[in-house]
Amino acid sequence: MKIVVLANKNQQEEFFTRGIKAEFQVVDTFEYFIKTDADAYIDLLYNKDESRIKELKKFLPRPIIINSVIDTLADSCDQFIRINGWPTFLKSTVIEAAANGPESKEVADNILSLVGKKIEWVPDQPGFISARVISMIINEAFWALSEGVSTKNEIDTAMKLGTNYPYGPFEWAEIIGAKNIKELLRRMAEEDSKYKPAPGIE
Repeated sequence: MKIVVLANKNQQEEFFTRGIKAEFQVVDTFEYFIKTDADAYIDLLYNKDESRIKELKKFLPRPIIINSVIDTLADSCDQFIRINGWPTFLKSTVIEAAANGPESKEVADNILSLVGKKIEWVPDQPGFISARVISMIINEAFWALSEGVSTKNEIDTAMKLGTNYPYGPFEWAEIIGAKNIKELLRRMAEEDSKYKPAPGIE
């Protein structure tokens, strides 16, 4: 099986923490990605763009795995497979994913097992589970900052020491991208106003 992966350098390092297997070919441009003949496609640089979705659909029924944390399969194509590939999440041995149908899940399980990853199948909702939780933690930290509770450094230190998190909320926001956090919170706020982004998340 030949699997082509579109990824930047950081994503490659996180995804292939145990080394790149012979089955995988890594490319860094979408133009080259869509010109590569393969048995399966993994787009870690995915963004919801109609022309991009149209190009990816041409490879169906071959497996198409997209890094789409905020947008659901309903937003793109219900035949794709979604994974949580946000920075720091992609290096985990357990990857959150959503797919429709047992066949799609089985093939995705097999593909990710080649790089030492296990899939945790979760509902097809914006943010999956862990990105929703982390975004809310980051949001609460920004609310606390805006209310003068403490400084960024102090809040980061408190969260790392008190909860044993690998990063403080502001550190995590910087790594993931505050824009991504804010976009997910806005999407979640469409369901419930409690997810409204705090001041300062940019």
